[in-house]
Amino acid sequence: MSPEPLRPSRRALWIAGLVLAVVAGAVVVSGVQGRRSQALDLRQRAEAQAVRTVNVIAPAAASGAAAALELPGRIDPWARAPIYARVSGYLKAWTADIGTPVKAGAVLAVLETPELDQQLLQAQAELASARTNAALAASTAQRWQELLAGGMVARQGADEKASEHAARQSVVNALQANVDRLLAQKGFARLVAPFDGVVTARNTDVGALVNVGSTPGSELFVVSDTRRLRVYVSVPQAQVAALRPGSAARLTVPERPGSVYAGTVQSMARAINAASGSMLVQLAVENAAGELLPGGFASVAFDLPRASGTLAVPPSALVFDKSGLRVATVGTGDKVVMKPVTVARDLGTSIELASGLEPGDRVIESPPDGVEDGDPVRVAQRAAKGERPRP
Repeated sequence: MSPEPLRPSRRALWIAGLVLAVVAGAVVVSGVQGRRSQALDLRQRAEAQAVRTVNVIAPAAASGAAAALELPGRIDPWARAPIYARVSGYLKAWTADIGTPVKAGAVLAVLETPELDQQLLQAQAELASARTNAALAASTAQRWQELLAGGMVARQGADEKASEHAARQSVVNALQANVDRLLAQKGFARLVAPFDGVVTARNTDVGALVNVGSTPGSELFVVSDTRRLRVYVSVPQAQVAALRPGSAARLTVPERPGSVYAGTVQSMARAINAASGSMLVQLAVENAAGELLPGGFASVAFDLPRASGTLAVPPSALVFDKSGLRVATVGTGDKVVMKPVTVARDLGTSIELASGLEPGDRVIESPPDGVEDGDPVRVAQRAAKGERPRP
């Protein structure tokens, strides 16, 4: 008989099962702990990536004692007189062309007025006839007064003759006024300069039919006083408080590069134009040399005093959204604090702020899109000069 195989005891089987259970539990616990550690690490990485890294700068103090405000201006002559015809006729001759300097009272042109001449002759003839009738009425009234003194006529007849003389004398006065009116109109046949200046326009020529008119475009000549000029500038409302009569300005014109002309604020409109949000300012500029041309464009620069404590930031630091113009700063706990600001001047490479920031604020140089109050950020540590910032 062959021997029976050895069978493990119940105790050995129980111990083996217990060992296997312990090993399996250890494997399960190890796997769960590993997955939990990976999830926690992934969450920490996601949270770290969600916190955006920003570069911060300190607002710089605006340099310089004064700020130059440059605005476009329109040049006008100190006095401009369009010369219109007061009587109708034909242009007989003109004596001043464009660009001709003229003195006050100088004849610019002469008109032929045949109709007016005939009216004047008729009025003078009527006046002569009326004077003859008035002289006859005067002598008749005198004779009747003499007869009345001798008792040869009634007083009523003498009074009638005196009244007739007075009426004829009134006719003489009316006709004399009519002759004077026509003579005054005849004087307008000579077009003269109203003041010393330059003829800047001539819109007629010899033989042209001239009609009475005063509508723009129907002027025969234009005389302008260019020895002194008026320059009109529209100053934005934010800067009007810094200007006053007597303030100095500098002018440049494109046709004379490098030349600078001095101007002085002559008067101010003292009212804001609702359409443009600016106030009209008038400057006086001396132009004895005649280098500045009326009707042209000029660039006007004002030296405005800068308010003390004005801070400047780069344009990239500004955020404009539905809440208005703001600057993002980093506050306590590296949390974003949005501060509303007011712009004083835009210099292109920097923006001067009138209010909203303090010198010690940490301004985010280029705020990320969608940044809001309370967002956590990580401030980048700047390396040596010339290197990129590193977190």
